[in-house]
Amino acid sequence: MKNLSLSSLSVAKLLPPPRVPNDRWHKIEIIFWLLPFVVFFLFQGYLVLAAQIMILGLFALSLDLLLGYAGVVSLGHAAFFGLGAYTAGLLSVHGWGEPISGLVLGAIVAAFFGFLSSFLVVRGHDLTRLMVTLGICLMLYEVANKAAFITGGVDGLWGISMWKLFGIFEFDLAGKTAFFYSFAVLFLMFLLIRRIASSTFGLSLIGIREGGKRMPAIGTDVTRRLIVVYTFSAAVAGIAGALLAQTTQFVGLDSLGFDRSADLLIVLVLGGTGRLYGALIGAVVFMIAKDQIANINPVYWQFWIGLLLIVIVMAGRGGILGFIEKFRENRRVRASVKEGRA
Repeated sequence: MKNLSLSSLSVAKLLPPPRVPNDRWHKIEIIFWLLPFVVFFLFQGYLVLAAQIMILGLFALSLDLLLGYAGVVSLGHAAFFGLGAYTAGLLSVHGWGEPISGLVLGAIVAAFFGFLSSFLVVRGHDLTRLMVTLGICLMLYEVANKAAFITGGVDGLWGISMWKLFGIFEFDLAGKTAFFYSFAVLFLMFLLIRRIASSTFGLSLIGIREGGKRMPAIGTDVTRRLIVVYTFSAAVAGIAGALLAQTTQFVGLDSLGFDRSADLLIVLVLGGTGRLYGALIGAVVFMIAKDQIANINPVYWQFWIGLLLIVIVMAGRGGILGFIEKFRENRRVRASVKEGRA
């Protein structure tokens, strides 16, 4: 399952048909963002899991903006996630445990590295981008592994201790502060990403995805826009990594591993790319399924995750949200046919 190959799954089949995005809020969206409060009051034993779901959702959003809107595939997005995690973790280990500044610095480090690597990534095509991003991720993984005197190597980075959030809220074992902290960061970043996706810049990304060779004809600098979105995507992934390090107070070498990038692609395939909410729904489904299946069968849980992935992909284009949209469209068509017969 971890050796998921995007070459075997056509990238075009993972992407939704072109749609003009908008930032108008619907009732169902408001209900969706109220669900975490329901979880807090009714399922307090799962607050740690809920916080990790929100962090994974934020991480998936970073790739969704890159893949779902700009059409840039990546097998190494964990590189930026890990950079953000190690930045926040090392800051704390060396005496600076302020959470907000840790997030900001994690984003800056990841964005800087994303900017440097973007010149290699955006000029290639799908297969080239896959190999380059994977290579970057593997290189960083080995660097972190060899630099055990800094990163802790395979033992991970221990000794992370966060200060109170805003000097008031302490990170407790029950995960209450981590839960609301993760929710606040996810919601604010979602608003920003949503605004970007529905802006003229977001529309230009969709244009590049659908016909990158034709966009220069209308004056669009394709390379520059891809560099910008790649750098921003790296920054968001860095924030997600820093958030995980702060809430779990540990950074493992797996934060830079290919497995994490593979999980991210699975999340987007499950939820649906190019829709933003698909990243969040995919994270919820993946983490809950992983948690429940692992409890039932801790050895072969990946088999059932793989089966779930196959069912979702075979059910329709665009993951869970694509299936829902197709179902609603079919209902509208049948209703129109009945009205026409009447």
